Amino acid sequence: MKYLAMALTLTILLTGCKTMNEEKEAATQAGINRAVAVLHPTSKGTASGVVHFVQSGNQVRITAQLRGLQPNARHGFHIHEYGDCSAPDATSAGGHYNPEGHPHAMPDDRPRHAGDLGNVATDAKGQANFEITVSNITISGNRNPVLGRAVIVHAKPDDGGQPTGNAGDRLACGVIGIANPH
Repeated sequence: MKYLAMALTLTILLTGCKTMNEEKEAATQAGINRAVAVLHPTSKGTASGVVHFVQSGNQVRITAQLRGLQPNARHGFHIHEYGDCSAPDATSAGGHYNPEGHPHAMPDDRPRHAGDLGNVATDAKGQANFEITVSNITISGNRNPVLGRAVIVHAKPDDGGQPTGNAGDRLACGVIGIANPH
């Protein structure tokens, strides 16, 4: 009887450890913290590039390397509601991602659309390196997840006006997908 009780206790302990490990593994797999969007030109532009998303806690760091834009200019840069770049002009990506129903605004303003990222500034070669850290989105979490949505680069600067910043044509579009963790 003593050995049976010890065996039963050991079985319960081992089963508990296995369950905790399985839960940890499931949480790690579900906790996607890196995403990427590869932007391709629309029928209205020649812009292309790569946008990276890295989530740490409740903040997402967004970096972009873009090319093929108008030199020495600013271009509106937004996350749009649908991950659909199939229309030649990328209108299939829908409007700005705005799940909370806020007015359009610039990144330093509150409240704003979840997809409002402001402007990218290009150099004399029409290239832009952009970086921003935001706390109003997640990659795949509960608050305003962006995985599967689109990133759009516009022809004109986002002037902060309503309803979407008057940024003009869509020059490049890319769908946000799960990034290789390495």
